[in-house]
Amino acid sequence: MATVSEPAAPAPAGHRLTGRLGVGAIVFMVVAAAAPLTVVAGTVPIGIAAGNGPGYPATYLVSAVVLAFFAVGFTAMTRHVPNAGAFYSYIGVGLGRGWGLGSALVALVSYVTVQGAVLGYIGFALGGLVEGYGGPALPWWLWTFLVLAITAVLGFRHIELSSKVLGVLLVAEVGIVLVLDAVVVGKGGSDEGLSTAFLNPSEVLSGAPGLGLMFAVAGFIGFEATAIFRDEARDPDRTIPRATYAALAIIGVFYTLSAWAVVSAWGDSAVVAEAAADPGNMVATTAQRYLGTAAADVIQVLLVTSLFAAVLSFHNVLSRYFFSLGNTGVVPAACGRSHARHASPHVASLVTTAIGVLLMATSAIAGLDPVLEVFTWLAGIASVGIVGLMLLACVAVLVFFRRTGVDRRPWQTVVAPGLGVLGLAGVLVLLVENLPLLMGGSTALGIGAGVLLLLALGGGFVLAAARPSAARDLVRATRSDAAPQI
Repeated sequence: MATVSEPAAPAPAGHRLTGRLGVGAIVFMVVAAAAPLTVVAGTVPIGIAAGNGPGYPATYLVSAVVLAFFAVGFTAMTRHVPNAGAFYSYIGVGLGRGWGLGSALVALVSYVTVQGAVLGYIGFALGGLVEGYGGPALPWWLWTFLVLAITAVLGFRHIELSSKVLGVLLVAEVGIVLVLDAVVVGKGGSDEGLSTAFLNPSEVLSGAPGLGLMFAVAGFIGFEATAIFRDEARDPDRTIPRATYAALAIIGVFYTLSAWAVVSAWGDSAVVAEAAADPGNMVATTAQRYLGTAAADVIQVLLVTSLFAAVLSFHNVLSRYFFSLGNTGVVPAACGRSHARHASPHVASLVTTAIGVLLMATSAIAGLDPVLEVFTWLAGIASVGIVGLMLLACVAVLVFFRRTGVDRRPWQTVVAPGLGVLGLAGVLVLLVENLPLLMGGSTALGIGAGVLLLLALGGGFVLAAARPSAARDLVRATRSDAAPQI
């Protein structure tokens, strides 16, 4: 058996985050990042119209299974990588410093862009909501900057404050959708009855199933960020794996159930036409039809709070990436400082806010549409980047356990990660092929987004060669006391 690398030196005092987050708190944060109501109200109608029609709910099951394979290896490696760097730590330990540093840069690009995408969308949605209730018609970016200010305050404070806010918002948005699901099922759906299309292979494979799978996988972005909260977890070796599985299960079941309920509400023969006619308001119209006008109004309000919960969640994740990279020498060391009273990554949080302000200001000056351009372009970059990182993490798991032998369980270390590599590689191919679609139909922008991500990955190898001492923890962050498991 190969020798396990020496353990990383502990982070200096005052440069570690602390907390007592349990499984529930972490699940709230990562599920909130996935923005469940935003996915159900925004992505599900598009997936039905442009993807595989009434068979679309099955794509969420397929996505959950593929990501579960990833999660098995990811969580098996958690106890051997006591570093809150998540993706880049795992990839660095498994594949080497260059890959680790490159993945760190890709992660920064991905989470900066996904946060920017949601910031653009929430500015548009909040402005529309205020106007709908008789308020002033203001530019979208003013509302976005207001959201950034509130997020900056919460991100500066201790993580437990954010977890409480996210918990309340998440319960509200999930609750209203579950009520709608229950009423649709209770009434037996449309005149056609409850849909069975998602159980029929010919329906699931009809239309454009590749597009459907692409939209479905994008809805899970955020669940993989559980490991970034390692230092703030009550018992990270137990809490992080449990939170990862719980978040994936909750998201997968919720999306599948809700997409099926939406299809059932209109019927297999009519749902595609309805989704294509007005995808943005389809779920609100469904709520009005089954629950009444008040419920439709509530959904419009909760859509905004869902987007805010996603912004806050991604802010927390990105702040902790900057914090971890500050402690490993990849970005300025100031980013690795924690607040004396709040025990928060306050400098990294301010950096994250500043980047958000700069990105949104640039978008506003350029006159970009907050949904058709800011949201779609940035979400396209983030989707490809994060799926690519999950694929590299699966490969890193296979290499790490083969090299060290610290865990000899076949399912956790070979079979599940191997299946994850195959599944994620297929998803990544679909995303790359359809990247121009995600980028608003522009081939040039699609190619540009791909080049940006490749440059970020390649930049890690340049950084590793130019600064050999950078991110030393990437190849030393394993536990020497980890006993082999048979």
